[in-house]
Amino acid sequence: MYEHFFQCPYCWEEVSMLLDPSVTQQTYVEDCEVCCNPIELTPRFEDNELIAFDAQSIEQ
Repeated sequence: MYEHFFQCPYCWEEVSMLLDPSVTQQTYVEDCEVCCNPIELTPRFEDNELIAFDAQSIEQ
């Protein structure tokens, strides 16, 4: 697992999430550990290294 730190698009706090580098490209939703709002995460790995990451708020 790969721990990645980023800023929550809702509360702007720095949070970390564990990412699975065995899946090269994925999109999924996980709640912010601070404000509990859903964040759409899109990490991209190449040779087990994170090459792109996007965290977006989900329109409700």
